[in-house]
Amino acid sequence: MPEANASPATFPSRRPAVWQLRTRALPLGARTLVMGIVNSTPDSFSGDGVGGRVDLAVERGLRLLEEGAAILDVGGESTRPGSGAASERALSLGEEQDRLLPVLEALRRERPEAILSADTYRAATARAAIAAGAEIINDVSGLVWDPGMAAVCAGARCGLVVMHTRGRPDDWRSLPPLAPEEVLPLVREGLQAQLEAAAAAGIRGECIVLDPGYGFGKAWDANYALLRGQAGLLTLRRPLLAGLSRKSFLGRTLRPLYQGEDPEPGLREHASLAAQVAAVLAGASLLRVHAVRPAVEAAAIADAVLLGGGTPPAPPAAALP
Repeated sequence: MPEANASPATFPSRRPAVWQLRTRALPLGARTLVMGIVNSTPDSFSGDGVGGRVDLAVERGLRLLEEGAAILDVGGESTRPGSGAASERALSLGEEQDRLLPVLEALRRERPEAILSADTYRAATARAAIAAGAEIINDVSGLVWDPGMAAVCAGARCGLVVMHTRGRPDDWRSLPPLAPEEVLPLVREGLQAQLEAAAAAGIRGECIVLDPGYGFGKAWDANYALLRGQAGLLTLRRPLLAGLSRKSFLGRTLRPLYQGEDPEPGLREHASLAAQVAAVLAGASLLRVHAVRPAVEAAAIADAVLLGGGTPPAPPAAALP
């Protein structure tokens, strides 16, 4: 049995920070914020795409706001393996914008106070999304796949999510596996290089949130090694966003409970919540999720654990600069 005077478990501290968006400033660190996913696509890996229908995407976005989403992340192109993202099979610029921009514009009309993020790796789409009201650009390539992206974000002075991605979606199945001890140093060094590139382009540090990129070029158990060591990324001194919702590696872990088969994405919600709580306890300030209400409730419990009891602070208001 453990000794009665054994030290209590401790978790890494999230440093309070202000995320500077295009027209607002969002306090981070005191309470976990949830970013709700709006996939205006027919081929989302998670099964929640709306077939490019603007009305359904807007309906979903409004529902996620009612469920407690602090941010809506709207995307027009899938980045699942085989999607052709950033390859010769990628959507045309016009196709992506036709899916994305009307949703942003409609959400801005319906809920002008909502904080909108555009999930795109294309500079031209980012520029158009900002004009349509996006406060944040969520670039899964971390400013790598389109050399013009950094200049767009620097000029707009918008919020930016910089993700670590290893290779491109069509490469992921052929990438050599990573040993557990290799994962965190690889991600940390990659994000450090991306921060330096952003600074060289004139992007202010307070505009940036970092995403470890779960599932993006990290196969199966490598993601657990990353989650276990995620707190090591706090040395980069920027807030962390964790996108674990419905990821394939979670489904693989559940195979023994589903007759040896990967459960469909919609059946991975309980696993997603477990991973999201682990991410918060390992220092994440934001969660990017498909199911908002369960994530909001799970994050409230994780926040209470970090506080050692009591009620987490009320949701922070996004202040004007």
